[in-house]
Amino acid sequence: MHASRRRAEAHAAEAIEQREKLRVTLLSIGDAVIVADRGSRIVSLNPTVTELLFEIGAGSKIIGRTRWCDWPPAALAIPSVGDGFPPNVEAVVARHPDLAVAYSTALNEPALAQLRNLGVPVLALRTDRLEDFARAARILGRLTGRSRSGDSLATSIETAVRERRLVPERGPRAPTVVILTWDTPPIVIGHGSYLHQVVELAGGRNLFGDIGRSSFPVSLEAIAERNPDLLLVTGRLRAAILQRPEWRAVRAVRDGRVLDLDDPALARPGLRALDAVAPLRARLSQFRSSSSWEIVR
Repeated sequence: MHASRRRAEAHAAEAIEQREKLRVTLLSIGDAVIVADRGSRIVSLNPTVTELLFEIGAGSKIIGRTRWCDWPPAALAIPSVGDGFPPNVEAVVARHPDLAVAYSTALNEPALAQLRNLGVPVLALRTDRLEDFARAARILGRLTGRSRSGDSLATSIETAVRERRLVPERGPRAPTVVILTWDTPPIVIGHGSYLHQVVELAGGRNLFGDIGRSSFPVSLEAIAERNPDLLLVTGRLRAAILQRPEWRAVRAVRDGRVLDLDDPALARPGLRALDAVAPLRARLSQFRSSSSWEIVR
């Protein structure tokens, strides 16, 4: 009886020691991570991270997810801790994780500071651009003891991006586009987003690609002034924009040249975004080759 108790106490002490080792190796947001131990109970507060963990064979280590973490389908069997922007601190702590992985943003920082103060090791990763996926895969691989899988996935991502850049352009020129994620106020995509990369890999030219941020609000007049050939919209905004008279200030809207980015793979940052490049390239090629500037939907 006493021996069993001693073993249990020793196991508990070892678990605390290993959690502390992991905690002290997680540096400040955005920094590189050198792993001293492996996370085995992970709460993923970022859908991209959830997808990457499953992809490298570490899905079984996830013991909590956000309600937005719905890919792959197996993720739906994991208990939800609610929203991840910002995280629900109480729900995360209740899962007793030895690591929480979140999206790196100022919006999340107060909650992440609370988690750290409560003894939960936290890692915050940027997952805005395609190269971020590769970096995150390598870090998550080391954190979970899946270094080989993480490195392999990262290499595959980098190779896929290079290959898509090598696809020759067709037609006289790349159509100029504005990528719109919201209409009131208008919010557009800049250079810092995976959507900018996907559109440019597909042969479009983002007119707000000169802005380094992922997304930002602009005026309707600014969009009209840049005069895109095509307005690319997310969230099925097309019908609403075409019906609103103020949007007729944009020539592309007046001409009906508004295209829904309705591929589920483009709904958020993730590995599937790379698979959406070829279908989008085909749609832009149809636009580019049409003398009447009509979109085949």
